[in-house]
Amino acid sequence: MLLAIDVGNTHTVIGVYRGENLVADWRISSILQQTDDEAGARVKLLLGEAGLGPKDITQIGISSVVPNLTDIFAATARRWFSIDPVIIDSSLDLGMAIHYRNPRSVGADRLCNAIAGFAKYGGPLIIIDFGTATTYDVVASDGAYLGGVIAPGVETAAADLHRRAAKLPKIELRLPREIIGRDTETSMQVGVLYGAIDSMEGMIGRIQKALAATEPQTPRIIATGGFSTFISQHTSLIDHCEPSLVLEGIRLVCQRLSPPPAPQT
Repeated sequence: MLLAIDVGNTHTVIGVYRGENLVADWRISSILQQTDDEAGARVKLLLGEAGLGPKDITQIGISSVVPNLTDIFAATARRWFSIDPVIIDSSLDLGMAIHYRNPRSVGADRLCNAIAGFAKYGGPLIIIDFGTATTYDVVASDGAYLGGVIAPGVETAAADLHRRAAKLPKIELRLPREIIGRDTETSMQVGVLYGAIDSMEGMIGRIQKALAATEPQTPRIIATGGFSTFISQHTSLIDHCEPSLVLEGIRLVCQRLSPPPAPQT
């Protein structure tokens, strides 16, 4: 069984795979100030909810954009599971050409999204991950990672408005029925959420136009990340919603890097 850990700036998503099947997954807060003992205890508790324990895990893969937590979860893997984890970055044999000026600067989550998206749908693709940042990753028809776009995430935009403007409150992120807000909270909800949707639709159009010179096919649009289900319900441009795409990418990378089973005698 594979323990896949996707460490983001706001949330950490943990999944357990039996073969190709995701049998359990959890979304927890990314706590910077924690020890590997504390992280291990949390993971063990989550596994227990699924009737599993450390001895059931045979492989661990980590995709992380938080260096401090990368080290903590790697130490957790070694101490609590006696497993040397696969820590995903561009230096590994990912089976994907990376057309980025500095491949090492591409986030592991973006690479995992591209790998999993292409494995499931082929290319070309535009994969939009709605997390702390909203990222757009572009995959060519031959599977090459072409690059993308990074924009503020939905929660980030709402929190920044509240933090920077003294009279703007913290808001619940739900879509109001009215477009013209009649109070401050509704006005902010319309601005943040419809603004994110309209921005996404505009960015998709720009990327499609840029791709048209090299890709005769129209790219599929894949949504993933914490807000992907919500956004997908309010636009016609999303072709597929895959909330756990990073976990699937971790699984595919670990599968690729696993040594083949020894022949039976």
